[in-house]
Amino acid sequence: MPFREEGFGETPQKGPHLTVVTKPRSPTHWPEYFIEATALGAFMISAAVFAALLYYPGSPIAARLSNAWIRRAFMGFAMGLTAVLIIYSPWGQRSGAHMNPSVTLTYFRLGKVRPRDLAGYLIAQFTGGILGLAAVTMALYGLVSDPSVNFVKTVPGRHGESFAFLGEFAISFALMLTVLHVSNHPRFSRWTGVCAGLLVWAYITFEAPLSGMSMNPARTLGSALVARDFPGLWIYFSAPPLGMFLAAEFFTRRFGLQHIVCAKLHHPHSGACIFGCARSLGHIEPIGTP
Repeated sequence: MPFREEGFGETPQKGPHLTVVTKPRSPTHWPEYFIEATALGAFMISAAVFAALLYYPGSPIAARLSNAWIRRAFMGFAMGLTAVLIIYSPWGQRSGAHMNPSVTLTYFRLGKVRPRDLAGYLIAQFTGGILGLAAVTMALYGLVSDPSVNFVKTVPGRHGESFAFLGEFAISFALMLTVLHVSNHPRFSRWTGVCAGLLVWAYITFEAPLSGMSMNPARTLGSALVARDFPGLWIYFSAPPLGMFLAAEFFTRRFGLQHIVCAKLHHPHSGACIFGCARSLGHIEPIGTP
């Protein structure tokens, strides 16, 4: 059972003899679901375009970058910047810019996402990942399917599936722990998207040789389905959520569930929130305060 924060989605009604807490019917947030699909679709398109620029033999940029580390550093910077732009965009601020079933499942585990929104987000994320890569594959003709780009698949590296699992677990744990720390700190919350983008850059640069750097079941499945190739798929459906669940467990045991304000990576100063935010960051004690 997920953790539940007291008062989440509940409306107290006082009568002459007792207080009754009613749970209003959870609405279906179609705009947010559409945004999640669009966001991951855009991320997939960006990945394919930059992979073609950096790895396709006919690309003038690829011809000038022969070092594998430098190529991964440029690829990491491009994808980290893509993530940052999505997170801070008006649409990203509205949906929370999860773009990842592991993130949404973790916030559901923490009691910040309703069951109906969980289903809507997961369906949207998987749909967006598949359609985004399918669209860019058709638009770029043979570039994405070329072995040098290989549908931007995430596959285990030369050290095998065990190391790929450990790599995915570790980077997922670190990402979620960072997000929880930064997004729930009154002074630093506005930097959550930047921190996430920097981690994406670092992971693609340094960890990608182990696992391909996914952290995202929907991102991996999108590439695998379009390519019709599913090597090590179990890794990307198990290691990322397990790593993020452990990070959430560690954070709540260390600081308490009350320090988790919202399920958004970057919360706007105004506008409705579907995640039941009842407090602002300025009204909670900083992390580490007893």
